[in-house]
Amino acid sequence: MKQWFGCGMLLLAAIVWGVAFVAQSVGMDYVGPFTFNFARYYVGALVLTPYIIVKLLAPADKASGEKKAKLKGGFKKNLIAGIGCGTFLFIASALQQFGIKYSVLVGKAGFLTALYIILVPVLGIFIGKKTRALIWVCVGLSVIGLYLLCMTNGFVLEKGDVLLLLCALFFSFHIMYIDSVSPHTDGVVISCIQFATAGVFCTVGALLTESVSWGDVVRAAVPILYAGACSCGIGYTFQILGQKYVEPTKASLILCLESVVSVIAGWILLPDQALSIRELVGCIIMFAAIILAQFAEKKEETVKEK
Repeated sequence: MKQWFGCGMLLLAAIVWGVAFVAQSVGMDYVGPFTFNFARYYVGALVLTPYIIVKLLAPADKASGEKKAKLKGGFKKNLIAGIGCGTFLFIASALQQFGIKYSVLVGKAGFLTALYIILVPVLGIFIGKKTRALIWVCVGLSVIGLYLLCMTNGFVLEKGDVLLLLCALFFSFHIMYIDSVSPHTDGVVISCIQFATAGVFCTVGALLTESVSWGDVVRAAVPILYAGACSCGIGYTFQILGQKYVEPTKASLILCLESVVSVIAGWILLPDQALSIRELVGCIIMFAAIILAQFAEKKEETVKEK
């Protein structure tokens, strides 16, 4: 039951991220990538801050006292975990933004970024996490589906593509790191800290490389608020909560549905977006791979703390 709850959280995260693609595209018309990112990360942190305040100020009865003690007693562990998540998130998102800037095809950018579905199980081999044969089949099917969905004009490696491959690598590190810390920390707390951390790094990047105009930030307020409150505050928090109960390879398979959702959302919400037969087949293959992955039986049950 917990695993289905985790899968549901990850699916909701992928849906929120996919729909947020439109907001991110619109926001970049007004501000630079670092400026957009630091604004949305700060919004994401602010959205989650009330949760922490309420938890700390809860009445000191037995039940709430235990929760309060868990947060206070484990503050150092939550802080370290949040800073680690935020560092990986900042590096991955920065590489993605600059990779998209230098890459000609957005579809190829989406394909290369989503290659973390291969990198996660490969990295797992080096730390002793075995991936079952059926999951490897699902990973292969997902890559085929992604290729059909994103790569409509062939494949030629370009300057920006190297950055996007590095982006996929750091998103893989992000997923693996969350898998290691999420069972022993408060998911909402470390999510809040990761946004604050990534926001600080992005602020430095914006001040060093961009002309920050608060007027432009105000003009981009709607997409920033959506990306901050939904994509960050909700999406990444759901990822951390979901990965408490789902192994990293299966989690990466579900999260890569972000690409499918973004295409479908664009088709529904934007009048100039069309969904070809090739892209539709790619979507179907990816959905089939995710469904098939749910039938993979665990050889060993890993007990994770709440």
